Amino acid sequence: MALSVGATAPDFTLKQKTPEGLIDVRLSSFRGKKVVLLFFPLAFTSVCTEEMCRMTGGLNAYERLEASILGVSVDNPFAQEAWAQREGIRIPLLSDLNKEVSRAYGVLLSQVLGIGDVAARAVFVIDRAGKIAYREVTANPTVLPQFSAIEEAVGRLD
Repeated sequence: MALSVGATAPDFTLKQKTPEGLIDVRLSSFRGKKVVLLFFPLAFTSVCTEEMCRMTGGLNAYERLEASILGVSVDNPFAQEAWAQREGIRIPLLSDLNKEVSRAYGVLLSQVLGIGDVAARAVFVIDRAGKIAYREVTANPTVLPQFSAIEEAVGRLD
């Protein structure tokens, strides 16, 4: 079961591949800022590509709302970087290769398409105090999240 609105967002440290190398990204380093945490099933898939490209296209709007966007999947960071470069994705993509963060947020799906466990398509908007202010978990990973509802949720935060 996915975490509820009002719950404290579990802290984590995940790897991101940048042109400079692998770096650690810790959720608690965003304390005092608004965060949109996007879990997605797999890089290089059509729906995930559409989602991340649409969010990349909306980066300016989220920056005006003083929010950071982070994408999380169970892909390895090297695959994430290759996908981001190919598709022009400018959102930091974080590797939950060991699936601990997806499990902690309650969004790990078992044996999707017979290839293994992946993150569900889910969104958590986290307020400046580290509390979940909005959540959305799609029932079907081929369904995109409600982009306007995400932006509205971020806009309602102080």
